[in-house]
Amino acid sequence: MNQLELTDQQRQRITRGLERMRFGQMLGIQLEKAERGMATMSFEVTDSLKQVNGVVHGGAIASLIDTATAFAIIPLLQEEETASTIELSISYLRPLIAGKVTCSAFVRREGKRLIALSADVLDNCGNLAATSLSTYMRLPKRPARDE
Repeated sequence: MNQLELTDQQRQRITRGLERMRFGQMLGIQLEKAERGMATMSFEVTDSLKQVNGVVHGGAIASLIDTATAFAIIPLLQEEETASTIELSISYLRPLIAGKVTCSAFVRREGKRLIALSADVLDNCGNLAATSLSTYMRLPKRPARDE
């Protein structure tokens, strides 16, 4: 088996994560690809994602980045673990106005407690629109709460 290929258990965990990401669903975020330590996610630009100047709101871009980085680390976590963003730094390089926006996230370093990632956001023409660095902390999974 290729080291990047996901096990059935990892695929199931990603599927559960997709089902529970209500905010991401509201933004229209879709999973394009997931491997161990890598994920690509996207959304279509809509008027509801734009700020008053007619470009995609930075918060929507940050949410896409944070979601893609989270899905890149899901396969790295043990079943009894979860993780949380503890730092996110974004450089916005060009406005996003229309079409499909894609974010690819990559684990750069996996430690016992912290996981460092980078992510690039591309516009519908493949131009770099934003880039980021983020850090996640591994945490023990809490018991499930009733919804």
